[in-house]
This record gives sequence, C-alpha cells and structure tokens, in this order.
Amino acid sequence: MPGRTDSSATARRPDAAAPEARAARPAPGTAPHASTAGLPAGERTGVVRPLPARPRYRRQLRRIGPGRVLDIGCGAGDTLADCAPGSVGIDHDPRSVHTCRARGLAAYTADAFLESPHARLGAFDALLCAHVLEHLDDEQVEGLLRAYLPYVRPGGGVLLITPQEAGHRAEAAPVRFTDFTLLRAFAESAGLAVRRTYSYPLPRAAGKLLRRNVFALVGQVPR
Repeated sequence: MPGRTDSSATARRPDAAAPEARAARPAPGTAPHASTAGLPAGERTGVVRPLPARPRYRRQLRRIGPGRVLDIGCGAGDTLADCAPGSVGIDHDPRSVHTCRARGLAAYTADAFLESPHARLGAFDALLCAHVLEHLDDEQVEGLLRAYLPYVRPGGGVLLITPQEAGHRAEAAPVRFTDFTLLRAFAESAGLAVRRTYSYPLPRAAGKLLRRNVFALVGQVPR
C-alpha cells in the first residue's frame, strides 16, 4: 500500500512479526539494496565525484545501547567509525564500501555481506538505518527490514532516521516523504516494539528550514 499511514492496520498484518520470518536467513544474491537511490550521473559517465557527506549520529546511537552495530546504508562510514568495534556497514555503492575499507572499517555491498563471516543470525546488538527508507517504496522497505533484522540479537535496538522537509528536498530522488507515522508503521510491520520517536537535533518545526533536522525512531527487536 503506497503511502501507508495507518500504523494500527499495519501492526495487525498476520506476517508482521512471525518468528519464522525473523529466523530465515536471506538467500545469497537476494539482499535488497542498502543505500540511497542509484549512483549519481557522474558515476555512470565515469566522472569521479566526491562522496556526499552524511550526518554523524554518535549521540543517537547511545539511545539503542552499546555493542556491535549493523549500519544499513553506511555511506563513507562517518557514523560507522563512531560505532563499537566489530560493527559492520552495508551500502550498495561500491565506492562507499571502498572508502569505508580504506578507513579501516568493515563494510560490504549487500550481496557480499551475505557471503561474509559477519552474516550470522543475532550477531549484532543494534541496527542503524539512516537516510535510506525515504528512497524505497513500501515493499522495498519491508523487504530490507525483514532481510537484516534477523542479524540483530533478540532485545537489540533499532534506530531508523529519515529527513524532514528541508532535508527531503535536498535528497537525490526520494520516493516519498517518510515521517513519524510511516516510520512507526514500518517498524510495527517488521515486528519491532517502538520505544520512542523524536525530532533531532531541533524540535519538529525546524525541519522546514534545517536540512539536518530528522525524524528518528528507536525500536527494539522482540526477545
């Protein structure tokens, strides 16, 4: 249902939190893309452009507890570098993965992650997905969360972040505006317990002017 906003209806879906769905490991070669929309035009034409800077969420990671983080859509690794040792980033852009590795970070494309020794069920303490979901439709969001949540231990934290108005306008080809209502609907559909939603770094009203103001949802994987 594109543009779904009824979180209660989403939570009642019979497959939303099925244990077998969480326990199933994605088959190699079927991992969803884990980053923003397609590569910039310069990448397709061979022109090398610097990777765009992404906000760092060191303080926000504290809300989902210490431990190893699986950073979905890690970009050049700015937040990944602030994560605990043993954390891993996933991004569909090979340039981003290369940049992360050059910084001494563990990062993979989606399919390569599935073949890595890090792809063990329950191996991570938390999952971070920042500036990704607004580039995906409903089915893609649900597929991404179902694919990667099994790698987070029961009781582990989840942090979902999407841009508010000013940041949304500045994004490259976002699919739709993903606000608190949609974040909650996606989290509940994936079987997460929603612990908190908040605006960061300033109150919600600043989102129309401040590009870095974001929607944030803190969830928890069921025990």
